[in-house]
Amino acid sequence: MRLKLLSQGEQERFESLLPLEPGERISYCVPVDLPLDMEDGRPSVTPLYRWVTEKNRLLLMVTNKQLFIVDSREDYNGSKWLVRKERLADYKEIKCESQVNCGILVGTKHSGEKVLIARFSMKEIVRVSYVAQGANLYCRGTEELVTSDEREKYCERCGRALPGTNTCPYCGGGMVTLKKFWNLCGGYQYKLLAISLLMVVSSLISLGMPAIQQSFIDESLMNRSGTIADVLVFVGLMLAATGLLIGINTLKYWLCVSMGALISMDLRRRLYLKIQTLSLSFINERKPGELMNRVASDTTQIRQFMEEVFGSMVSTLVTMIGALLFMLLINWRLTLLTTCLILVVIVVTRIFWHRIHRIFHKQWLKEDKLRSGLQDVISGMRVVKSFGREQAETEKFDQLTREYALIQKKNEGFWAVFYPILTFIMGMGSYLAIYFGGRDVLLGTMSVGTLIQFVTYTGYLYGPLGWMTHLPRSVMQMITSLNRIYDVLDEQPKIVNAKKAVKLEIRGDVDFTDVSFGYHSYDPVLEHIDLHVKQGEMIGFVGASGTGKSTMINLIMRLYDVNRGTLCIDGVNIKDIDQECLHSQIGVVLQETFLFSGSILNNLRYAKPDATMTEIIQAAKSANAHDFICKMPDGYNTYVGEHGYNLSGGERQRIAIARAILNNPRLLILDEATSALDTESEFLIQQALDRLTAGRTTFAIAHRLSTLRNADRLVVIDGHNIAEVGTHNELLEKQGIYYKLVQAQLQMAKVEKPVAFSQ
Repeated sequence: MRLKLLSQGEQERFESLLPLEPGERISYCVPVDLPLDMEDGRPSVTPLYRWVTEKNRLLLMVTNKQLFIVDSREDYNGSKWLVRKERLADYKEIKCESQVNCGILVGTKHSGEKVLIARFSMKEIVRVSYVAQGANLYCRGTEELVTSDEREKYCERCGRALPGTNTCPYCGGGMVTLKKFWNLCGGYQYKLLAISLLMVVSSLISLGMPAIQQSFIDESLMNRSGTIADVLVFVGLMLAATGLLIGINTLKYWLCVSMGALISMDLRRRLYLKIQTLSLSFINERKPGELMNRVASDTTQIRQFMEEVFGSMVSTLVTMIGALLFMLLINWRLTLLTTCLILVVIVVTRIFWHRIHRIFHKQWLKEDKLRSGLQDVISGMRVVKSFGREQAETEKFDQLTREYALIQKKNEGFWAVFYPILTFIMGMGSYLAIYFGGRDVLLGTMSVGTLIQFVTYTGYLYGPLGWMTHLPRSVMQMITSLNRIYDVLDEQPKIVNAKKAVKLEIRGDVDFTDVSFGYHSYDPVLEHIDLHVKQGEMIGFVGASGTGKSTMINLIMRLYDVNRGTLCIDGVNIKDIDQECLHSQIGVVLQETFLFSGSILNNLRYAKPDATMTEIIQAAKSANAHDFICKMPDGYNTYVGEHGYNLSGGERQRIAIARAILNNPRLLILDEATSALDTESEFLIQQALDRLTAGRTTFAIAHRLSTLRNADRLVVIDGHNIAEVGTHNELLEKQGIYYKLVQAQLQMAKVEKPVAFSQ
């Protein structure tokens, strides 16, 4: 994403017009598309401008000392082009906030006064939020530029919303698509060359057959000078040519099917591998059905194109060009007369080209939505049945199906009208050839054999042209699938190993230094976090839901990288530690327990594939899972079902705990690790965890504060910051946030006890 939209010449022009101090230069420039009018000292929103050109907008510009809003148009109703000017030194903080369907840029002065600086649509909120971060650094006196790594959602050239891809399909150009297709065929060049040669040979044979017919008709039949031998020779030649043509086309089709299947298989493999390596943020931005479509449906679309379309493209093109050349040699006037309709077909196809692309892309999006809805319901079938929502979900799926069927019907209806019109136009060309050619035969200027040859070549020209009217649809479907596939393949993971990543033997010291992070740049979750954790400490994260406890865990596991500040393990920046090495030394029990479809043994070995049976049993005993596993009919080979739903919630969680401790982790992360357990099991597991956490740095999250009573320190997170740090007793003495949480739970327990007793 670009945070400076000015060219070198534009920057120099604005810097010459703005009231800048010596050495002051424009650092950031982004558009703001909801200007403010001041009425009675209060801001009010004017209607959204309909920008006509790239320069037709307001621009927010930030230097290291000042902030400007300028009207970049040469003439704005006669008013001054400099709309607003603010000195950054006057502000303590500049913040981007999201509102209803828009965003605002708010500045807080040192006196505490809040000033509304700019207003903009959600289209620009990500850009402005990064500029706000850069302006904040300047407010603090830090000369550091902020760079944006978020995916652009709108094309900078045409302004269209990107359809789930990183590049604009409208502005990419044909060469970009051609390059992608060539890369797609990488490794299959020899098959591609063989297919092309076979297509050329088959075209040459097809072009030669009308010449044989013309010679036989004019020299043997029309002159009545032919013999039975001439007929046999002609029939033999035609049979040989037809047989050879069938053999070549069969071989060509087999090669196309083989190459299509291999390319499809290779793409599925590459897509799956790429999805595994991409950052969690990319996966969360996509719906499961959308990613499934790209791996399954889009690769199938590529295979079908290679099998059904690509195998005929070159031969069709060669046949058409060859037929046109022969027609020109036979009678150029008649050729020009009969081929004038080709231009009409080309023009009509070109006019509807973008429409064809658009309607089929919409169909793809509806199919993604349909698959995602189906996947969600099937995965959450237990919840659906628990709430008795079968009928409601059926109606919702029916609605999705109707929408998909409606757009399919609309697209096929368009094609059902579009294709016959083109077919009729092309059919007129053959009728013109027969009429004017027949007239020349009657006048004696053309022989019957030549007319048949010419009409045959006209069929070769218009017949493939009829096939080619289907080509835009097939090509557009292929291009759409190709763009969606390469959107994933071209995506770069945000979490990558450093060039000289170290394989660190973790001891357990963890340091947060001025760490700030947000899943969206305009919505921070953690701000200015400072925390030092010593080796072997058990740290409990406490706070209300949504305050950032799980986010702290995500950063320690390096599922996300911090936006600002540093996170170090044993004095080494976590970004410099090899990811595989880091994750192999972390044991995790998440709040949402997930087990893979398979046996209990396979799920336990997921953390350590080479674990011995003795190690597995020991881990299961430590997690209080061994006894209930042995009571099952198949023991450790018991099938757990999809997501482990054949087991109870407590059983799943105990298996997850055993899996986490199997590889003897140096960092142990417990996110509500005992939430799904009964009181007795919780007591036993708490004892096991007390043994397991000895000597290990442990981070635990629990809403039941009693489970954190043995923590060395409790960290209370509130308002994006660390509000309190201390032991259980120290925080109770402060009577702050933690004290209130404990009192609330005690009151809850008093209310629940009589209810439980009466039952």
